Amino acid sequence: MGQPKRKQSKQRTRLRRAANNYKLPQVAKDPSDGTFFVSHRVNPSNGTYRGRQVITVKV
Repeated sequence: MGQPKRKQSKQRTRLRRAANNYKLPQVAKDPSDGTFFVSHRVNPSNGTYRGRQVITVKV
C-alpha cells in the first residue's frame, strides 16, 4: 500500500472532519399561524417570540 509523501496538516484534517458534521437547523412550528421558524429565534413571518410580539413586520 502506498505511503503519503508529506504529513497532512492539522488544518486540512480538521476541515475534512468538519465537512461531515453539518446538520440541518432545527425548526419549530408556530402555534398561532403554523409557520416554521428556527427555534430560539424571532419568527420572521409574524415577529413573535415565545408568544409575545417583539418586532413589527410589514406584510
